[in-house]
Amino acid sequence: MKRCPWVNEKNLLYVKYHDEEWGVPVYDDNKLFEMLLLESFQAGLSWECILNKREAFKKAFDNFDYQKISNYNEEKIEELLNNKDIIRNKRKITSTITNAKIFMDIKKEYQTFSNYLWHYTNNKIIYEYDKTTSELSDKISKDLYKRGMRFVGSTIIYSYLQAIGIINSHNPECDLYKKN
Repeated sequence: MKRCPWVNEKNLLYVKYHDEEWGVPVYDDNKLFEMLLLESFQAGLSWECILNKREAFKKAFDNFDYQKISNYNEEKIEELLNNKDIIRNKRKITSTITNAKIFMDIKKEYQTFSNYLWHYTNNKIIYEYDKTTSELSDKISKDLYKRGMRFVGSTIIYSYLQAIGIINSHNPECDLYKKN
């Protein structure tokens, strides 16, 4: 199978992620929060690094349960800061707690976080590749930042939109490439 050039074919987790997950439309709020959490921790690091630690993140962050995460206290923050299996960045950890609270606020406003995200494209998938930001990622990033979320810059949000399939960015040489 021909894959996007960024895939490390020696890492089976990465290959599976590319082949089965990346660019596939996501509508489930639990999965949307998981990917938002992981993308925010990826800031300044490689996605492969985060992907390799995904199971540890899942365990450390209560199966990515945003309701539980929104109630984390100083004791839980210290536990996470001492967890050698995840990225131990206090700003990212505390931002995740804040982001979980805002995630739930957006859910109240739009019924689901999925509705919030997909309304930006009228439920349509955008097909483009070879970008790191766009007008769409700029717009969503600004709105999330205005609401109080952190680690949601335009580049992070663009990667997030690719991961959850709002933007399909498979390279034209990739067997999973599609045109709209």
